[in-house]
Amino acid sequence: MNNMFSLNQKTAVVTGALGLIGRKHCEALATAGANVIVADVNADEAVKFARSLGDNHLGLGVDVTSKQSLIDALNIILDKYESIDVLVNNAAINDKFEDPAMAKELSAFENYPLEAFQSSLNVNITGVFLCSQILGTHMALQGSGSIINIASTYGMVGPDQSIYRNAKGEQTFYKSAAYPVTKGAIINFTRFLAAYWGHTGVRVNTLSPGGVENGQTEDFIGNYSAKTLLGRMATASDYQGALVFLASEASAYMTGANLVVDGGWTAI
Repeated sequence: MNNMFSLNQKTAVVTGALGLIGRKHCEALATAGANVIVADVNADEAVKFARSLGDNHLGLGVDVTSKQSLIDALNIILDKYESIDVLVNNAAINDKFEDPAMAKELSAFENYPLEAFQSSLNVNITGVFLCSQILGTHMALQGSGSIINIASTYGMVGPDQSIYRNAKGEQTFYKSAAYPVTKGAIINFTRFLAAYWGHTGVRVNTLSPGGVENGQTEDFIGNYSAKTLLGRMATASDYQGALVFLASEASAYMTGANLVVDGGWTAI
């Protein structure tokens, strides 16, 4: 059974690797035995974090919206490791507003900036498309591999705007259209790739996580937790087992699927 989950001698690429769960993805894959490519726009930090994982890992500055950046990354990876066995499409934009006082106004659908919507489309959808096209094509040619697209519960259900209200009932923020639109697209893109590349031996699945507790207000944490069957938000480590499962031979007969790990948020 342990061998089924082993990633020894496998090479795994994680995009957006310096994010909250991106780092945990990298740690999980490294612990399972993979050589991990820490891919992020922040090249210096990517190199630093890769070194912290051990000697067999590599940090790369990668812009997922740039075809040339991905081609360059592919060449570097193949020169060092000769294969790509796992691709975790994790890079994504989730709305943040520099001025908290403007968050409610700018996040409202009526006012949401077109530039912010287009930026999310570019990273969250086009970035996954390009990574899959450039790195996934190599996997198809080699006849094996696992692509894991990170979506969200908001790719399956509409945002519950009430959880962004404080104890006084005041709306402090709105979840914008950009995140659920892009994450919903990723789930169906997974199905497309799974159908397209199934005959090559490349498996493509979605991992849809729920919200991670990360310094939010007590009101938000309480509102969110009340909607889950387990009564809490996720920790950043809660997705590591699911990720290794999808990356390894433990899920050898699984493709085109959406693995939901959300504490029961979408069950009712």
